[in-house]
Amino acid sequence: MLAIRLPEDIEVRLTNLAKRTGRSKTFYAREAILKHLDDLEDLYLAEQVMLRVRSGEERTFTLDEVKACLGLAD
Repeated sequence: MLAIRLPEDIEVRLTNLAKRTGRSKTFYAREAILKHLDDLEDLYLAEQVMLRVRSGEERTFTLDEVKACLGLAD
């Protein structure tokens, strides 16, 4: 079970959409979450990696370094 508080203007829009379409507000809230959850996960996980890279806890590799490590260099 999930309960969320929405700004009043968003609540009004959601209520109006539900009334006009005959679907529930829960239906549209669920659709919005399902549609955007992958993007939110990608964004926030990428931000965490970026912070680790900036702090020196994690490093990145160039394409040439990866090729050399895998024995794929020319």
